[in-house]
Amino acid sequence: MRVYVPLTLSGLAEAYKTGELGSGPLVAYAVTPALREWYLSEDIEELEYAALNRAALASLRLLAADGEAVRRRVVVAVDVPDGAATSDPDRALDSAALGEVWVSGPVPLAKAAAVHVDAGDAEADVTAAAEALVAADGGDDDAQFVVDGAEDHELLWFATQEIATLVGLGGGAG
Repeated sequence: MRVYVPLTLSGLAEAYKTGELGSGPLVAYAVTPALREWYLSEDIEELEYAALNRAALASLRLLAADGEAVRRRVVVAVDVPDGAATSDPDRALDSAALGEVWVSGPVPLAKAAAVHVDAGDAEADVTAAAEALVAADGGDDDAQFVVDGAEDHELLWFATQEIATLVGLGGGAG
């Protein structure tokens, strides 16, 4: 099963150092029955893109909580065994938890299929969105517009071999 793990660049650097995304349980996002129902599509690529975007929003929440983190959203796409990711049925219809799953056990970085990261030109919008997130959650339409501005930036795709470069631990261009 493909899951999308929200991180920050510093979280990705830590995963690169330790070799794992976390020891579990770990919050991730995936194509769940609730996400399918909400998105109203049977196209798996569209559904996975929706799960990726849910993880990107969770990454934005991590950035909002960490004022020192580089203002780029990070999502790691990783394959886990089918039974390793479960959703909470009590939160299935909670719009804030759409696509949310818990991954049990350790999640080795070696199982990652790809990394998705904002381009540098997204930093200003991501910074503004992180600052507006609390107000947006409270129903402020202007703040939600700012958060949506970050979502207008597509995350770039990187091969796992490029992680060292992404986190500043390797040479060369990525």
